[in-house]
Amino acid sequence: MEILLIILSIAVLFFASAFKVLREYERGVVFQLGRFWKVKGPGLIIIVPVIQTMVRVDLRTIVMDVPSQDVISRDNVSVKVNAVIYFRVINPERAIIQVEDYDAATSQLAQTTLRSVLGQHELDEMLASRDKLNNDIQKILDEQTEAWGIKVANVEIKHVDINESMIRAIAKQAEAERERRAKIIHAEGELQASHHLLEASQVLVKEPRALQLRYLQTLTEIAGEKSSTIVFPLPMELIVPLQRIIEKHANQPDSNSKKDANA
Repeated sequence: MEILLIILSIAVLFFASAFKVLREYERGVVFQLGRFWKVKGPGLIIIVPVIQTMVRVDLRTIVMDVPSQDVISRDNVSVKVNAVIYFRVINPERAIIQVEDYDAATSQLAQTTLRSVLGQHELDEMLASRDKLNNDIQKILDEQTEAWGIKVANVEIKHVDINESMIRAIAKQAEAERERRAKIIHAEGELQASHHLLEASQVLVKEPRALQLRYLQTLTEIAGEKSSTIVFPLPMELIVPLQRIIEKHANQPDSNSKKDANA
């Protein structure tokens, strides 16, 4: 009787172990006598003990943090870069059969790809063109992991760490660039102003009364600034005759002295 109970217990355990429940996001890769048989799930499935074995595979998107990598850029700048990748299993059969551990394999491949891709670009590109670098890394990883049944959906570079000396050099470079732009903008403004002044002078020459009106307007603007000093510019038409008279009187004593010397 006891032997019968033991046999019944073993039979119950045997049949109970044959029933497996897989969630909606899980699949079961079933092997029969060591050979691949089929992919089952989700829901209730039956596995024949001893003859069949099953490996669970999660189909949800996996977020993997790529450890910080030492990268030397194309312009010989040493930086530390880390990233995060988003991938999921789309072919459970390949993910189990073609690679031993698809998580570890994807992580190692992401690290080497991150170093190789970023090493081909300069530091300015790493800082300013992250979207392009993300797309390049994602494309390479997706092509490499396709044979494993893995789909790399996205890659994001999180941090680009630079040492303090390089940060100061970048700051100086940015400051010099700002100064260069300011000088160019100032020079362009002077050039445009000179063109407008030339056009204004040509208009004023055609009508002398316009110059007088401009003169009076300038005096009005100076008086409105609450200044105690007002400068009155004199027209050249008045200064030139006065200058000639002064020069004429200045030359007369020299001529009289010469006459006295001759006498």
